[in-house]
Amino acid sequence: MMASLAFPGGLVAQPNPRFPFSSPTNRFLIRCNVAEPLKFKDNGKPVMPLANGEQTASFPSFLTSTHIERIPVQKSDTRLKIFSGTANPLLAQEIACYMGLELGKIKIKRFADGEIYVQLQDSVRGCDVYLVQPTCPPANENLMELLIMIDACRRASAKAITAVIPYFGYARADRKSQGRESIAAKLVANLITEAGADRVLACDLHSGQSMGYFDIPIDHVHGQPVILDYLASKIICSDDLVVVSPDVGGVARARAFAKKLSDAPLAIVDKRRQGHNVAEVLNLIGDVKGKVAVMVDDMIDTAGTIAKGAALLHQEGAREVYACCTHAVFSPPAIERLSNGLFQEVIITNTIPLAEQNYFPQLTVLSVANLLGETVWRVHHDCSGSFEPYSSLGID
Repeated sequence: MMASLAFPGGLVAQPNPRFPFSSPTNRFLIRCNVAEPLKFKDNGKPVMPLANGEQTASFPSFLTSTHIERIPVQKSDTRLKIFSGTANPLLAQEIACYMGLELGKIKIKRFADGEIYVQLQDSVRGCDVYLVQPTCPPANENLMELLIMIDACRRASAKAITAVIPYFGYARADRKSQGRESIAAKLVANLITEAGADRVLACDLHSGQSMGYFDIPIDHVHGQPVILDYLASKIICSDDLVVVSPDVGGVARARAFAKKLSDAPLAIVDKRRQGHNVAEVLNLIGDVKGKVAVMVDDMIDTAGTIAKGAALLHQEGAREVYACCTHAVFSPPAIERLSNGLFQEVIITNTIPLAEQNYFPQLTVLSVANLLGETVWRVHHDCSGSFEPYSSLGID
């Protein structure tokens, strides 16, 4: 008898000897209330659950909860197809496993001149197709691959095509801050729409107005519930917590996070530049003395802003500093800045795949597979994501 398999994100699946993750006559999916974090050892290597239910490291008790629910999958769901691009195949596999499905077979290759070739190996005629492809670095390569995948599905007579974009590249180019600039976020939205996508599923867009750039329906999922579930496992007195926004632009995000984190107090790092080639002046609004500071942002790129903010928090008497973000872009020299001792822990999600050389001891990676999988499930069945018990998913 085959042993059950434990996957990141709280999934436990009983494989069928003939169909490893799903059987056409007895499919089921298993839902878990929480997202299980992927921890790392001191050497930076990931710590994964073992197939026999044991673990290579101790996890908080709520992360090993056995409170799961099995929900039958109807035979009509064979019309639901999930395909992965080359940007983040591991996340796509976790989403498919959560839903009790197998990833669709797709052939993607590069020609000698750099052109991208895509061919679907499975029929999608009349199917509801979901393409998992974040437009993370290299952004142009992954974006073009997504567009060609959408075109291939459209020409293969797919009934509906949803672009699942865990990380939406070019999202920061969402307005004209100076004259004669482009608004690349709108351009990318137009490209995805014109390629043939019927819907977009995105996670933690850099700014809310980016949803308005799409002329097709967009489901915006927030990664906060995954991070909040993990922070709830930390033995930290709520009176000692303070949520910190690393800049003025992220105050609304930090305020919403603080409200869900036992209505913790809020502090803001105010960054001002007096002029060109003049050093930045950092001011702290709020009290962090003797407290555990949790810095919240949507992404960490070079980590310059969040590292300077953490240094200021330590100067103001913060006991510990945690950094939380959904998208870990980690452009150089981000790893050096994050691993130099300023942070007690750096908590990220797997919307962007992390290279092995970028692991460091303070890093914790949480999976958003359950969150995205549940959203895909509800979109496919035309269900709302805003009523109980799924209101905590943060689906717009």
